[in-house]
Amino acid sequence: MRLTQWTDYTLRVLMYCAATEGRAKPVTISEVAEGYGISRSHLMKIVQQLAAQGLLETTRGRGGGMRLMRPAASINVGEVVRATETDFHLVECFDPATDACRLSSHCRLKGVLSQAMDAYLAVLDGVTLAELVPPRALASGISAPEWAPVQAPGLNRQAPGLPVRSDGNR
Repeated sequence: MRLTQWTDYTLRVLMYCAATEGRAKPVTISEVAEGYGISRSHLMKIVQQLAAQGLLETTRGRGGGMRLMRPAASINVGEVVRATETDFHLVECFDPATDACRLSSHCRLKGVLSQAMDAYLAVLDGVTLAELVPPRALASGISAPEWAPVQAPGLNRQAPGLPVRSDGNR
């Protein structure tokens, strides 16, 4: 089970906005792009979608930017993932249109994987956006660049998400 880059960036934008919820100045796309090292044009598309879904309020022009339309505590991570992911078919047999497996009628793998997917989504359904942001960020409305781009220890910046062993290899 893996999230697409689109969903990853969507969650990052929402988390960044949640971390700056108390700030007077709205978050800008350029600020998020710089903070995470993500393409500004790619983020523009994500922000448009989030605004269309009613999660972000956007304001154009000088002094403009984006803010959460609802409190972070009312935004469910499972709902966001379902709205951004296009394919929950873990294997071919999940999609009747492409299922060519000769074992489908006798195989139990589909049921096990379906249970695993349900459990995965159930965990996400139990989490709000506010729970993904450090409490001190929400309480103080700190500038997101102080918090948002923080990287987990042991990860290589050139290859996000790939752990680096102590000998420097992946």
